[in-house]
Amino acid sequence: MRLNNNFSLLRCFALAGVFLTSGLTGLQAQLTPGEVSQQVQLNTITTAVPFLMIGPDSRSGALGDAGVALSADANSLHWNPAKMAFSENEVEFSLSYAPWLRALVDDMNLAYLSGVKRLNDRQAWGAALRYFSLGNITFTDETGTTIRDFQPAEFSLDVGYSQKLSKRFSGGIAGRFINSNLTGGTNVLGANSKPGRSVAVDISAFYTNPKTKFAGRDAAFNWGLNISNIGAKMSYSESADRDFIPTNLKLGSALTMKLDDYNSLTFTADANKLLVPTTPIYDQESGVNIVSGYDSNVGVASGMIQSFYDAPGIVNFNQDGTYTIEDGSVFREELREWNVGGGIEYLYNDVFAFRTGFFNEHYSKGARQFITLGAGIKYTVFTVDLSYLISTRQQNPLANTLRFTLRLQFSDLVSVSDDSGE
Repeated sequence: MRLNNNFSLLRCFALAGVFLTSGLTGLQAQLTPGEVSQQVQLNTITTAVPFLMIGPDSRSGALGDAGVALSADANSLHWNPAKMAFSENEVEFSLSYAPWLRALVDDMNLAYLSGVKRLNDRQAWGAALRYFSLGNITFTDETGTTIRDFQPAEFSLDVGYSQKLSKRFSGGIAGRFINSNLTGGTNVLGANSKPGRSVAVDISAFYTNPKTKFAGRDAAFNWGLNISNIGAKMSYSESADRDFIPTNLKLGSALTMKLDDYNSLTFTADANKLLVPTTPIYDQESGVNIVSGYDSNVGVASGMIQSFYDAPGIVNFNQDGTYTIEDGSVFREELREWNVGGGIEYLYNDVFAFRTGFFNEHYSKGARQFITLGAGIKYTVFTVDLSYLISTRQQNPLANTLRFTLRLQFSDLVSVSDDSGE
């Protein structure tokens, strides 16, 4: 196949999207809903403030929510703070907006404002504000009498720093303040509620080799890692148990292949795992004795380590009170706690971009599965990105919703050293 005209390139792009979708689906063996009810014990990991895990920008949103190893931009602070040191522009800003549950309500949305500033050839810092509005809620008492109207909202404020440790490798760290006000202090079930608050940090790494070869063509290869939201548990009242925030491990890679002077393709994929304990399985008689798994009421550090081996697997209870754990089910459940996403980006002359992607999560761990589409166009310092999500398994809050991101990139005012490959 020759790739010397745009029609052939677009056909290649579309076919690659099909192969990507089928390939990523094969990474995790899937069961039908009927098989799930018979063979898989649903054990979704839940946390407080899940809005921190929503991909904010439309570029990664069109690539199957993959972004830890993509080239640096103004949204790097969410995906991988370490990327900021490799920003090609001295200053970048980004504003993203995503309607939420648009098929049901019209007043829920996520907004994300972020920026990156290069300090010099080796250092950069960034800041971001994420705001999640949950619309208007009317609180009532037991008899249905209106107590008050309230507009719950959550936000996080981030600051990050990135440092090149060599010409190809960088490290990054970010701090985050989280505020979740869901009740406005309303008395809930006899207890006074309060906003949930926490602080967290991200630790990340990024590797890039911009001068490599793939299939005989010039290419660039990136690799990234980000452990995000390492922070204190939070609670919404003095008496309630404190919940984990969504500490997450993200690993990913990206390969950009230059087809000619005007056309390039980028392939990217991410794998994610929540570093939060899995709920164990308790005995049926008392409901308090653990028969498989580990106690999830542990500290943050212990929970992160425990999350790699605490899956309870499938437990079969017998009528005589005994039980058996299905062979191999513990290991299988640990694998199911990883979700994968990835996509392909076609870029023409650094001006027009077309994207597609796929995301997959096992039935027993949340059941998210969707295809993503998107496009981008750049004019002078402005770039507009759009993304669209199509659910393939269950209804997604972002299904059939158009999201957009506006990016501003200002040219370098300081020199960037040439990567000679050392």
